[in-house]
Amino acid sequence: MNETRHNWTKEEILGIYNKPLMELLYDAATIHRKHHDPNTVQVSTLLSIKTGGCPEDCGYCPQAARYHTNIEGNDLMSVQQVKAQALRAKSSGSSRVCMGAAWRNVKDGVEFDQVLEMVRTINKLEMEVCCTLGMITENQAQRLAEAGLYAYNHNLDSSEEYYKEVISTRGYEDRLETIDNVRKTNVTVCSGGIIGMGEKTEDRAGMLVALSTLNPQPESVPINALVAVEGTPLEDQKPVSIWDMVRMVATTRIVMPETQVRLSAGRTEMTREGQAMCFFAGANSIFAGDKLLTTPNPDVNEDMEMFKLLGLNPQKPFIKKMQPETVEAQDSQYQALGEKPKWTRPEHKIERNEDAKQKAKALK
Repeated sequence: MNETRHNWTKEEILGIYNKPLMELLYDAATIHRKHHDPNTVQVSTLLSIKTGGCPEDCGYCPQAARYHTNIEGNDLMSVQQVKAQALRAKSSGSSRVCMGAAWRNVKDGVEFDQVLEMVRTINKLEMEVCCTLGMITENQAQRLAEAGLYAYNHNLDSSEEYYKEVISTRGYEDRLETIDNVRKTNVTVCSGGIIGMGEKTEDRAGMLVALSTLNPQPESVPINALVAVEGTPLEDQKPVSIWDMVRMVATTRIVMPETQVRLSAGRTEMTREGQAMCFFAGANSIFAGDKLLTTPNPDVNEDMEMFKLLGLNPQKPFIKKMQPETVEAQDSQYQALGEKPKWTRPEHKIERNEDAKQKAKALK
């Protein structure tokens, strides 16, 4: 059970997920202690550098332009704005800054060049830099790596089967291809998903099959609990139970023993006791700050109080992997190619997504 495997089956993972809870917690905690310091948790700050206006139809996302969610959009932030936010995050105990832009995919040009400069700037602050910018090509991944990117996030969201019930504007294979493009560089992979979207337990297991059979496995896996936002197709979903979160974290820890398991969206619905169980089960990363892109998140001071109560310490940067070097733009070996890749657009109809889109039109 302590070996890193890449051949997990859905049946095996379901067997783990459905174990008696105390047995599951014991197994997960044992594996966690073998591969990680159980009293150290990484604190990351998630920063929305470009908000709203996304052309995708992800059923959970308030940033989709086709839904009416009262999200206040903003154009791409400046490098100085991002630096100021990063310094603030560092002073609050964060060792990683994750920058998210509401794009379908990266496009070569002025805005991507600006993001590359943001990466260079934050890496020079001796903080880990992560980006989530949508689909990227191999050349774009290489340019991010040269700038000093530490990690790239591209979530699978759910199983391949249930994914089609949530998103129709991009294919599952595009997500896997983006991860593969990142793997051709020295940038680490961050990929996880969301529970509470109406999926079955089999879909949760299916997502973990997809992630755990990657070789190498992702260096970090965010486990998000859906935050149902009014105006999105999933607005009526009830919050996922803490027991489901604990089981998902524990199962993830067992099948991906060396991975950083990130307790992500949905923490505002969790008690400290619930979060403590997740840490015991193998979660060793949280996102700090009052927002996760656009959804509420516990205040960083609350998190530090919780850490003190539980005897947890913030993880220092570059513990899992050395700090990447930053190559300045003028010295880069990789230049913009003006690529126009043909990312897929399945465009099958998802009834609840269509209903939310029509509702938004009526309100405009």
